[in-house]
Amino acid sequence: MNKALLSLAIGGFGIGLTEFVIMGILPDVANAFEISIPIAGHFISAYALGVVVGAPTLTGLCSKWQPQKVLLGLMVWFTIFNTLSAFATGYTSFLVLRFLSGLPHGAFFGIGAVVAGKLSKEGKQAQGIAIMFSGLTVANLLGVPLGTYLGKHLNWSISFLMVGIVGILTVLSIKFWMPLIKQTSESSFVRELRIFKKLELWMIIILTTIGTGGFFAWYSYIAPLITEVAGHPEQVVSYAMILAGLGMVIGNFIGAKLTEKVSPIYAVIVTLIFMVILLSLNTFVATNKVLVLVMTFLIGVVSFCISTPIQMTIINASKGSETLGSSLNQSAFNIGNASGAYFAGLPIAMGYGYTAADWVGAAMAGCGIFIALGIILLRRTKVKKHTKLSTSYS
Repeated sequence: MNKALLSLAIGGFGIGLTEFVIMGILPDVANAFEISIPIAGHFISAYALGVVVGAPTLTGLCSKWQPQKVLLGLMVWFTIFNTLSAFATGYTSFLVLRFLSGLPHGAFFGIGAVVAGKLSKEGKQAQGIAIMFSGLTVANLLGVPLGTYLGKHLNWSISFLMVGIVGILTVLSIKFWMPLIKQTSESSFVRELRIFKKLELWMIIILTTIGTGGFFAWYSYIAPLITEVAGHPEQVVSYAMILAGLGMVIGNFIGAKLTEKVSPIYAVIVTLIFMVILLSLNTFVATNKVLVLVMTFLIGVVSFCISTPIQMTIINASKGSETLGSSLNQSAFNIGNASGAYFAGLPIAMGYGYTAADWVGAAMAGCGIFIALGIILLRRTKVKKHTKLSTSYS
């Protein structure tokens, strides 16, 4: 593997670890700060808000800098505030540190995706981006279970010290392995903001928010689905999460391969179709102890098939401002995280049961399919207009 791509993967591992380990140790953090679990949930929201704010802001402000230096600076910031999180003394300090820790997340993945494409061989850009995202999937497979175990059996702060160590490794690997690459943009931040005038860009952002929100609708309530619907003991949830993580690792590279075979937007549609089918099917088999675990793995596979193609879709639609567009997609992922969990929680609160979350997820993924079809239609309309203009001028 290209060592420069490996440095991006290590960074992705650290980001995946800090984003998801908090969910496993949330009760322990709540007990440490003497607050309720719902209030402790604000820490998850604070991190997501940091991603949404930081992705376009930091990417835009650093667009004229050399990418290696930007990535290095982002990971130094990431390392400092995640390490400080381990020493938080109360609700307010931890809330602020979680927000600050989330700021570099979207910018790192956004800039990293463009850099990964440049570091890859011609025609292999999708695989380069998939290698970067592999760090995030491996974090779900190995890092999050380990961090959760240590956080529960030793101290919750150990989990964030782990993130700090991974951050240091990332800084060193970028410093020594990442080659000097031409600055990501020649234009000013103000000029880059012109991409917001593109209807296609907004459609892709909405597609990411709603389409991937379907996955988060399922993933947010996987624990009660395993225990209360399927009837497994609580310890099985950890194994189920590992199964989902393994599926994500495999799905990440399947998505890259699919993107090399067909257009990225068509790869997105194929993935969303399978997501609708699997989430719908899961509502019928979730009571079966064996099948619910099989579906956990399969949904994990499909959920990360979409990562690379949807990232390439927005990069291709953001010509001249690729890093800003790429980073905006990371904001959309996190909005999808929040919206998926919120909308799936509504029918559960009404008493329809935890399988209702899968129906909500299937509906959101289905909406994503129609948005993707709308993007294709918009592109064809543009081509027809361009053809007519070319004909009239000739």
